[in-house]
Amino acid sequence: MENPNIIWAQIFVEGLAQAGLTAVVIAPGSRSTPLALAFDAHPGIELFVHLDERSAGFYALGMALASDQPVALVCTSGTAVANFLPAIVEARMSQIPLLALTADRPHELRHSGANQTIDQVKIYGDQVLWSVDAPVPQPDAPDVVLRHLHTLALRAWATANGLPKGPVQVNFPFRAPLEPRASEQLAVSSEQKGLRITDHASRFTHYTLPITRGILTLPDNHLDFLAEIMQENPRGLIVCGPRCPGGAFPAAVAALARRLGYPLLADPISGARFGAWVADTAVLSAYETYLQTPSPWPEPQLILRFGAVPTSKWLNAYLDKITPAYRLHIRENGVWADDSHRTTHFIQANETAVCQQLITRLPERDNEEWVTAVTDTESRTWQALVTHLYDPYFDGAVVADVVDLLPPEATLFMGNSSPIRHLDQYGRAQTKPLFAYASRGASGIDGNISTALGIQAMRPQPLVAVLGDITFYHDLNGLLPMTIDKGQMTNDHRLPFTIVLLNNNGGGIFNRLPIANIEPPFTKLFLTPHGLDFEPVVRMFGLEFVRADGRAHFRQLLTDSLQDGRARVIEVRSHSQTDDQRRRQLNNMVIQSL
Repeated sequence: MENPNIIWAQIFVEGLAQAGLTAVVIAPGSRSTPLALAFDAHPGIELFVHLDERSAGFYALGMALASDQPVALVCTSGTAVANFLPAIVEARMSQIPLLALTADRPHELRHSGANQTIDQVKIYGDQVLWSVDAPVPQPDAPDVVLRHLHTLALRAWATANGLPKGPVQVNFPFRAPLEPRASEQLAVSSEQKGLRITDHASRFTHYTLPITRGILTLPDNHLDFLAEIMQENPRGLIVCGPRCPGGAFPAAVAALARRLGYPLLADPISGARFGAWVADTAVLSAYETYLQTPSPWPEPQLILRFGAVPTSKWLNAYLDKITPAYRLHIRENGVWADDSHRTTHFIQANETAVCQQLITRLPERDNEEWVTAVTDTESRTWQALVTHLYDPYFDGAVVADVVDLLPPEATLFMGNSSPIRHLDQYGRAQTKPLFAYASRGASGIDGNISTALGIQAMRPQPLVAVLGDITFYHDLNGLLPMTIDKGQMTNDHRLPFTIVLLNNNGGGIFNRLPIANIEPPFTKLFLTPHGLDFEPVVRMFGLEFVRADGRAHFRQLLTDSLQDGRARVIEVRSHSQTDDQRRRQLNNMVIQSL
């Protein structure tokens, strides 16, 4: 008789493959054996292995972030399940599709003191879109139960990939024995055995249940209303925050900006800051600097927003204090993203479609006076920044150099705290296409190395990850997939992957807070200098480690790293207080020049 655990796992995995799943990340363990073997045996799903559950969760998160499609996660029972939580929180906050497939003990062992058994049912609470405790595998299960497993896989995938996207948990209670019986094993060679498709599971290889979803569009009267108020209010701004749609959206929103004569303020991870449309569109990227000045231009009459809350502190402060007649926010997933609660019209519709439909309803407008007023401030700010940015060299200038040196189509991942803020302030909009990412849902510093590596697994282009030292420390285990000698590990990262480690020996971001003026508690409780030398641990993973000495040396090291295709960590050491003082000096110089 076939092992029901194997039947369960194969039916579910086949359902996921039919739904569209192409990748799974597995953290090894015993209780998850049926799922691991079923995924390994499926020819249509690529398998990745990670030894650390927390890093594995973020690795899958990065894969799903880059592909915008669900990626599965598998772990054994107990605290392994709990270690997925940080990545699941980020997935929920950023609307990233994840499928957490958690192996569990059967019901009779729960609350019994059995080893490695915790309460896993709905363990993630409302951090997941849906949580299901799958039925315990049983011999000779009724057909309806087997059909339930198949449709459960399809529904879980569709929910994770729905509106909004996000994480889903399916919990699998398995009884021993977990391994396949001899009749279920398929000899491949004398050294290796595979898993054959069980008779029950084979029934579902030809049974499909497509779950499709259209896009949300606006009726004509709503589009006419939007076009009318945009025509009546020539002084407008378009704000693209993080997590804007990809695909055709950046070009579509840029075309709308040109048609309206509205400057476009592009967050660095909006997808709208780096691309060909910058050549003929007023794309703004220096606002984090000049919006610290009072009223750099006349007050706008209309604000049109896309995506999540912007990264920029000063842009958010500016949006909060102005009084436009209309504040429109268009977001198809329906997730609210306005922490100042100023939105006057929230429109749940497909962003790309709305932009394209509005263009057909709007005449070309000569709005040169308004556009010039705004872009003149942008131009003068960049002129001042470029003149003073690199001498003396500091961490913000390092980020600007990274953007300058990246080749077209490259991937840029920014760690939280200082790096993403530096990209926001010093990453100038340009026509060179770059794909910039950061984990800005919960804005945590955990799992950033793993997220970056997961992105590259799905987007095989040269990648540079810019991380602070505390962020780097938090995910050292995430370096494992980058190792040169991977043994039996199936993860292969031989494309150029460079970590730029901004090491200022502590939590430098806290220098921006008022608490920085209160010593001695500031250094002990917030700055927390660690004195760590990261070179030995980087070399333990088989990676190259180099330390930059000045700007010219850094630019040469990064150029070499992007060209030779080797995994490398480039450390740039600095002093957090000096860096922050330099940033403040630059702000003051620009403000005075304006």
